[in-house]
Amino acid sequence: MKKLSELYPISDDREIKAIKIHSKEVTEGDIFVCTKGVTADRHDFIDEAIEQGASAIVVSRPVYHKNVPIIQVKDTNEELKSLARRFYDFPDKKMTLIGVTGTNGKTSVAEIVEQLLGESCAYLGTNGLKCKAFRENIRNTTPDADRLYLYMDRFVKAGCDTLVMEASSEAFFRHRLDLIQYDIAVLTCITQDHLNVHKTLENYIDCKCQLFRQVKKEGTAILNSSDTYFERVKDCCNCQVLTYGYKENDTLMITDTFETKEGLKIDFQYQGKKYHLESSLLGDFSALNIAASILVGITKGLSIEEILIRLKEINTIEGRMEKLQFGQNYMIVLDYAHTPDALFKILSYLNKIKEGRIITITGSAGGREKGKRPLMGEIVLDQSDFVIFTMDDPRNENVDDIIDDLIGKRKDDHYIRIIDREKAIRKALDMAQKNDIVFIAGKGRDTYMAVKDQYLPYCDYDVVQNYFIKEGKSI
Repeated sequence: MKKLSELYPISDDREIKAIKIHSKEVTEGDIFVCTKGVTADRHDFIDEAIEQGASAIVVSRPVYHKNVPIIQVKDTNEELKSLARRFYDFPDKKMTLIGVTGTNGKTSVAEIVEQLLGESCAYLGTNGLKCKAFRENIRNTTPDADRLYLYMDRFVKAGCDTLVMEASSEAFFRHRLDLIQYDIAVLTCITQDHLNVHKTLENYIDCKCQLFRQVKKEGTAILNSSDTYFERVKDCCNCQVLTYGYKENDTLMITDTFETKEGLKIDFQYQGKKYHLESSLLGDFSALNIAASILVGITKGLSIEEILIRLKEINTIEGRMEKLQFGQNYMIVLDYAHTPDALFKILSYLNKIKEGRIITITGSAGGREKGKRPLMGEIVLDQSDFVIFTMDDPRNENVDDIIDDLIGKRKDDHYIRIIDREKAIRKALDMAQKNDIVFIAGKGRDTYMAVKDQYLPYCDYDVVQNYFIKEGKSI
């Protein structure tokens, strides 16, 4: 809480309790910032914000005849970031900041790092907010500045000295992260995605590169040397660069991997020494995520021996190649995979270890990049024994139309469509026999389903859990 006069050169000492950009969320004592969003100009909601109890309004155009202080600035979107930092006493300067970006692997690396670094490290990303004091779900991978700095402030007050955060391309595109300087930045991989926002692959790559432009000169960039755009990202770095991958000149070189149903065995070299790790995480693609996390741990001052001990204790990443076991005699894998690259890598792994059939449940988000749908459908149909196409955040699109895009001109007979995602998952579980693999793709541990303009409560994990536990179907 701060006085208005502490935030702006104005002779008004009224207390400001919080910063809000959504008028319906305003409560007594808040300051309302009239940002301009993708579909709305919040200047249009000033009266509602005042009725809700706003104590002050920040605008970028003249507003008259209001009964609360009006502060006019050049650009409210830019002002929001600066105001939030001031209001919460610059929490980004009170922690070591680790940013992770990439098309796939962001959540896995960030979650591994959070578990690796222990109780002093907080996490912010697709899986919500996590630290030793609290855990909450959030809607955006990287939230708007009003919430971002609020969350950072809460982490600081909870005693965290490090924050690992997923830094999405859209967050850089929307300039939510402009004022943040990172101590460590990690690149997982870049493949085509989110062109509904960025329009071109070039724009998408440039937004990924922005994270590395914002690393402190004394900071560290940790890059996947196997990535197609490695050199492009490296050229953006003005700091120490460490690399991981399969090349002899990598800082950490993966020399061998061995996949099993139980996990992954990895051999790697670091500073001329050979190391071996057995992990419960699935798929050889997890080796790159683990390698990146090891370099973060080393950069943070942990010994590689301590890191290997801690990595053995990490059994799963929620919603990322997560094995669900409720006593059944077949395998259930839950993953957020929603790109052709992610689906191909996971299904390739599952085909290596399968003893029975692979039954895949998948869809594609509405209002997003349609161009990737035919390739996604081709991959799941080619790599699965049976596919159930269903909804996945359809928003304002018709689910049947989305499924038509996924199927394309294919005439296969090993798929069905079930619009209701819960029914689709239940059908797959009813079908599953001993040694089969049920692969549930697209939403991971998301806690909502985006339908039209609503976010309805929904979670794949809960559907599976209810199937077995509440209905007594465990084997």
